[in-house]
Amino acid sequence: MVAHLSDFGLTRLLPIDEVISNEQNSTIRIKGTIGYVPPEYGMGSKLLVQGNMYSFGILVLEMLTKRRPTEAMFKDGYNLQTYVKILFPNKLLEIVSPTILPRELEHIVLASGDSSKNMMQIHPNIDKCLGSLFEIGLACSMESPHERTSAIEVIRELNSIKSYFLLWNQNRV
Repeated sequence: MVAHLSDFGLTRLLPIDEVISNEQNSTIRIKGTIGYVPPEYGMGSKLLVQGNMYSFGILVLEMLTKRRPTEAMFKDGYNLQTYVKILFPNKLLEIVSPTILPRELEHIVLASGDSSKNMMQIHPNIDKCLGSLFEIGLACSMESPHERTSAIEVIRELNSIKSYFLLWNQNRV
C-alpha cells in the first residue's frame, strides 16, 4: 500500500500546436490516469466534477481491496467495480484487504461441524464501517456521471462513518 499522487482526471494533455486557453476542455488524448479515467472522457466529454468523483471512487475501492483497476484480471468488461459488486456485501471478507482489518478478528468453525472450513467474523461495527466505505466507492464510480454521488454527500457519509467508528472505539476501552 504505497501512496501515489493522483490527478483525479484534472490533468490534460494538449497538442503542442493548439492554443491553450481557459476555455479548453477537450484534447486529442486521454485526460487522466488509465484505470481512474471516467468512461465519458473516452467519448470526448468535457471535464466535470463528476469525473473527479469517479476517480475518487476507484481510489477508495483500490484502498479497500488492495487491487489496482489495471490488474490483468480486469478485462473484457470485468473491472474493479464489477468485482466488488459481485461479492459485496455477502462476501465482504473475500474482497477487503486483510491489511486494513483489525487484529481482533476471531476464527470460528462453521456450524456444519466441518473443521476444515474456518471462517472469520468481523465485529458488526467494523462490518458497518467497511460496508459504508464500499458503498461510497461504488456510488462514486457509477458508469453514468449523473448517477454518481456528489462530493458533499461523500463528505457527509465519511464524517458519519468517522463519528460512528470513534464512538465504537471509545466504548471498547
